[in-house]
Amino acid sequence: MKARMKNPAQVLPDAMSGIQNLYKAMHKGGVDPRLLELVHLRASQINGCSACVYAGATGAKKAGETDERLHAVAAWREAPFFSDAERAALALAEHATRLADRSGQGVPDDVWDAAADHFSEEQLAALILMIATTNFFNRLNVTIQEPAGQNWG
Repeated sequence: MKARMKNPAQVLPDAMSGIQNLYKAMHKGGVDPRLLELVHLRASQINGCSACVYAGATGAKKAGETDERLHAVAAWREAPFFSDAERAALALAEHATRLADRSGQGVPDDVWDAAADHFSEEQLAALILMIATTNFFNRLNVTIQEPAGQNWG
């Protein structure tokens, strides 16, 4: 499969520098890089972005994630491999990604409170930025049909 066009983040010269600054900030937020990748992977699975699912699994492996946990991310609620903090981050990722699936609060108080119980404000900021940036890239990649394994960043 070939992308419909070059990724928009590459087409507009200033876009990539802004995105790279977001990633730098996220990774300075005090969240384990493996968890950031798991959050990225879960949001990408929900959005059906093959390029980002591939990138998320690859990035998680590079960060030291195990195959066992990677294989279970889609079923994290039922899998015994995740801590309460990781579960809270994955729930936050799901709710923040599925905003259109519910009326009222997109992220319910109980989901927020669980995440806030495990993460500092700085860490929450990093997680939220990762979720939002992942959703941003999912939408770009799905729209242009970016193939999995494409390494343009």
